[in-house]
Amino acid sequence: MSVGHIARGFEEAGIPTVIIATKAFRPRLETMALPRLVLTPYPMGRPIGAPHDKEGQQTTLLAALDLLASAKANGAIIELDHPYRPGL
Repeated sequence: MSVGHIARGFEEAGIPTVIIATKAFRPRLETMALPRLVLTPYPMGRPIGAPHDKEGQQTTLLAALDLLASAKANGAIIELDHPYRPGL
């Protein structure tokens, strides 16, 4: 089952969702018609940020929560441009 199916299931049950993903997957994710999507410039497997980069991870999570609160319609997408900082 794809992330899109799971998100739609939650949304149908009245639970709002935000997907955080690597922007390399944007074309595929857009076809899924996700309710809310945060895209990051980070490598695959690290959509929230680098290990031990608490500041960067917090920025990503706060952006997702902000989108959850501010999105006016399904299909809202924001793209973050924060640098990936490995080794912190």
